[in-house]
Order: sequence, then C-alpha cells, then structure tokens
Amino acid sequence: MYVCVCKGVTDHQIRQQVSDGARSWQEVREATGCATQCGKCACFAKSVTREAVHEARLEASAGLAYAV
Repeated sequence: MYVCVCKGVTDHQIRQQVSDGARSWQEVREATGCATQCGKCACFAKSVTREAVHEARLEASAGLAYAV
C-alpha cells in the first residue's frame, strides 16, 4: 500500500528499510524520501516504521533464547 504518494513510498519499502538495518524514523525518511514533500503521510509512516522496528526487535530477541 502506498504510504507516501508524493514520493511513491510503500509500506513494503519502509519495512524493507527496517529489515536492512534502519532503526529510526529519521533513517527511514532519509533512505526513502518519505514525508519530505507535503508531509501528510508522516504520522502513518512513523506508525509503520515503529511497528516494523518492534517486529524486528522481537525477531532478534527470539533468536537469543536457549535451553538451560
């Protein structure tokens, strides 16, 4: 789904940036250009970024579990 129509940024692209190592809205914004034109998408884009970062952290911590 398109999050930023001005720059043509999709939720998949935001999630891909997080998957590639972005851990903040600022990093995602710099990489994609999302919300740099009219800014109407910023709130939703930040929400998608937050959700993706949260999921990435959960996946990373799941790999740290081990049997005692």
